[in-house]
Order: sequence, then structure tokens, then C-alpha cells
Amino acid sequence: MQKFTKLSGIAAPMPLVNIDTDMIIPKQFLKTIKRSGLGVHLFDEMRYDQDGNEIADFVLNQPQYRAAQILVAGENFGCGSSREHAPWAIADFGITCVIAPSYADIFYNNCFKNGILPIALPQEQVDVLMKDAEKGANARIEVDLEAQTITSSDGETFHFEVDAFKKHCLMNGLDDIGLTLEKADAIAGFETRASAARPWV
Repeated sequence: MQKFTKLSGIAAPMPLVNIDTDMIIPKQFLKTIKRSGLGVHLFDEMRYDQDGNEIADFVLNQPQYRAAQILVAGENFGCGSSREHAPWAIADFGITCVIAPSYADIFYNNCFKNGILPIALPQEQVDVLMKDAEKGANARIEVDLEAQTITSSDGETFHFEVDAFKKHCLMNGLDDIGLTLEKADAIAGFETRASAARPWV
């Protein structure tokens, strides 16, 4: 998993509440167990018409937001079923930070395990960043995980809270497997001692 320390990127505005995981990645794309390749189907039913053509006025189809790395959205983002494909699709598209007033718990935790920083801010601060994002490619929002700050293109700074352990994992690029591998020497030592003590196992 890639480390997340600082990000300066274009933010896509999506002023919708209750964006659920089926909107993020519809159920027909859940057959894969690969994390890659799902970005093209992110928000599939809003991005494409029934013939597979792009819907021009959808935010991620607009030229200024095709390279967005930040998503600014409404409250209760990631609600619905607990599919991990939702953060997979977001990350595969290239978005590594979501800013919203609140999140569904399972989605929120899944983000950290997939290299995405979900930031919860008061609604009035999200409103400021939403307006900033609406400026398009000329407005870049800066996110500093170490300092736990977001800075708008106008220089307005907001502080956000994040769990210390989750912050550590993101800043060091550690998912659950990475955390386990940090203990590789201790695990190997245990296995050696166990084999010597119980050679019949």
C-alpha cells in the first residue's frame, strides 16, 4: 500500500448525501477479487448511460475533474452494504482522499486499509471546500496528514481529527498484511521454537 503523507490535488465536488456503496460500485462488478480495474466502473450508473456512453454533466466526466484525487461529498458517505470493492474502485480511479461530514463505519475503516484518507469535517467547513472544488482544475486543495490540516486554494486552513493508529498505518503504507509483516522476525522465531519443542507437529 502506498504511503499517504501530503496531497495537493484537484477536488471533485459531489454535493449528495447518503452516497451508498452500490452507487460507488454497482453489484454487477463485485465478481472480481482484484483491487485493480474497478476505477472505470466508479459511480458507473451515474457516469454512463444505458449504451455505455459517458454522461457529460457527471462531475468525473468533466475535463477539469478527470484527474481528481480528492472527493468532497455529503454526509453519510459509503452507507449501504459493506463491500470492500467500494474503496478499491475509488483508489483505482486515483482518488486518495474523501472529505465529508460523516461516513458509514465499515466504509470508513475500509478506506484506511486501502490507502484512502477519509476526513470528517463539520458541515460548514465541507461547504467551504465544496465551493472551492467547484472552481475546477485551477483550485487545488492541500491535505497534510502529519499536521492533520486541509488548506483550500484560498489559503483557508481546517484541522481534522484522525485515529493515531490509522494515521500511523497510512503514513507508513501499512495495510493488515503490512502490519503482520512488521512482525516477521518474531513470527519466524516462534515457528522455530515451536518446531523444536514439538517436532512431531
